[in-house]
Amino acid sequence: MPRLWAGAYPWPRPAGNKYGRGHAVVVGGEMSSTGAARLAARGALRAGAGLVTVAASPAALSTYAAHLTAVMLRRVDDAEAFAEMLSDPRISAVVLGPGAGVGGRTREFVETTLRTRKACVLDADALTVFADRRDELFACLHAGCVLTPHDGEFARLFETTGDKLERCRRAAARSGAVVLLKGADTVIAAPDGLAVINDNAPADLATAGSGDVLAGFIAGLLAQGTPAFEAAAMAAWLHGAAGEAAGPGLIAEDLPEILPKVLRQLKEATT
Repeated sequence: MPRLWAGAYPWPRPAGNKYGRGHAVVVGGEMSSTGAARLAARGALRAGAGLVTVAASPAALSTYAAHLTAVMLRRVDDAEAFAEMLSDPRISAVVLGPGAGVGGRTREFVETTLRTRKACVLDADALTVFADRRDELFACLHAGCVLTPHDGEFARLFETTGDKLERCRRAAARSGAVVLLKGADTVIAAPDGLAVINDNAPADLATAGSGDVLAGFIAGLLAQGTPAFEAAAMAAWLHGAAGEAAGPGLIAEDLPEILPKVLRQLKEATT
């Protein structure tokens, strides 16, 4: 698959700086479920975002602070405060869903993000929370959005008849966003029908937190200005390649740490 997008990969430039590489924001979950957001944030940073911030509630702030180093942290009390945060034009991508919880706060944060028209990744709880309001979600989505459901989350929002490629294409057209339907044969589809199938994901990736890292990889590429379809395709391949490099016994924390090796090999092979 790299031959489809290698020429567009956002490699750092000699005259560049961290601000030119974009700023990704990950919406954090509550104190008992901070790991998912931390995995996504680490993934976004490793994928090349110049800055990454976790937006956390007051109750979870100290938990995040104890675990984050290169990733920054900002207290966000509610959707109004989050809107103020996103008014900063330097923020270029947002991840919502990992560990966020299925409730009103998550829905409000998604709606707030979509109103800004910033590039975003909607994963996990950010999808499930709209299971009974799918039309409201679809009306707000735009071309810079990537939805990353597994089969269960997909079924809560979309029709499930037809083969996987057909279902994913239909979902992208219906939602107006890029849809990445996870699996050993991950399908990435754009609203115009363009689609690719990524098949390099090893079975070892079926482990808790793996999808959170993938969401972070996508956001890290979106933050650098990569279009949504290409960002999803690149991230899916990198995710699979990192899983293959880690091998049996991998856990989600391994994936961001092994990504530099994968990127080095990709750069040597394609530039």
